[in-house]
Amino acid sequence: MQVTVSGHTLTGCVAVPASKSVVHRLLICAALSDKPTVLTDTTLSQDITATVDCLNALGAEICVDGDRITVQPITAPKDEALLDCGESGSTMRFLLPVAAALGGGAALTGRGRLPQRPLSPLYELLCENGCELSPQGTFPLTVAGKLTGCRFTIDGGVSSQFISGLLMAAPLLGQPVELCVTGTVESRPYMDLTVAAMRRFGVTVTETESGFAVSGRYRSPGTVAAEGDWSNAAFWLVAEAILPKASLTVTGLDEQSLQGDRAIKDLIEATNGLQTPLTVDAAQIPDLVPILAVLAAAISGRSVIGNARRLRIKESDRLSSVHAMLTALGGTVSMGDDFLVIEGTGKLRGGTVDACNDHRIAMAAAVAACLCEQPVVIEGAEAVRKSYPHFFAEFSKRGMSVCPPYSGEN
Repeated sequence: MQVTVSGHTLTGCVAVPASKSVVHRLLICAALSDKPTVLTDTTLSQDITATVDCLNALGAEICVDGDRITVQPITAPKDEALLDCGESGSTMRFLLPVAAALGGGAALTGRGRLPQRPLSPLYELLCENGCELSPQGTFPLTVAGKLTGCRFTIDGGVSSQFISGLLMAAPLLGQPVELCVTGTVESRPYMDLTVAAMRRFGVTVTETESGFAVSGRYRSPGTVAAEGDWSNAAFWLVAEAILPKASLTVTGLDEQSLQGDRAIKDLIEATNGLQTPLTVDAAQIPDLVPILAVLAAAISGRSVIGNARRLRIKESDRLSSVHAMLTALGGTVSMGDDFLVIEGTGKLRGGTVDACNDHRIAMAAAVAACLCEQPVVIEGAEAVRKSYPHFFAEFSKRGMSVCPPYSGEN
């Protein structure tokens, strides 16, 4: 779908959606627990729906009613379950080790760039510990056998999702588990979110010198609330920062959250009212890069976003798509293997942006319209359904023009 965004006003109160990262983890913990759980303050998106559908395929019974999700846990894992992960890397990387630990066998499939997103070294670890997997890079990816063992070693430099998936699978192995994480750990805050979710469900997770020790079983707390999403809030916070007359109140955020993208608040403050260019190490906050690039364009001077190689294996090659977005809008930006350099001027021209099937590119382009002299046409705007389906509806409600209106429902 193509939408045209224009305007220079944003006002009112925005209640951000629930953290997609948190809800994924709470759903999995609830599905593996001893009794039913009610999740409150949740928000549906394509990625969350993928996790719900996959857990149901494994034997859970999950009912969604508005912002409440009731989870009847898996009591007897279904054999040879088909898990359609959609385009959700989190769903696939979390549930592959979980399905392996349940031992019923499963086939995982998906769309978009999901087949190309790496599974090594998780793939090899599973094969070395009781599982048989079909070749990487083709879907469906089948897993047979049952994950066994009490000590696992994995490189933390490829994806924190591998560690999170193994952590969530560990309580299913029937004995204390030691997980040794080697190398430079990427996106550490996401691992912290996993540990926090597991602890809310009664699992003992202890940090060790080499990684983590896990013991105990999942025990439902009965009711658990999801917190707001700092990753999606970043689009509103940056929009307010770059619009001189914006008057936005963003609600639903936990100031003490473990979410790494809470760093957006400090990064905006570091610009000193758009007077100081940015120098950002993106290793722990990769999802902020598209909107940080827009913020950089609003600041006169050279901003550098580095240590961002992992963005090349997201929903799009996100370094290339951010570069293309700003270039299409009249910005000056250069790109290396793992960095972007933005020569900001405080304004952009406007133009047409291909969202590249990437929700964060679509939303960043919409916020970039606040800097543009001419409208911004976003091709593939429906990509926002992945994490924030009603983003454009909210954007329009707060004062920007979005034509045609888009509710996120199709």
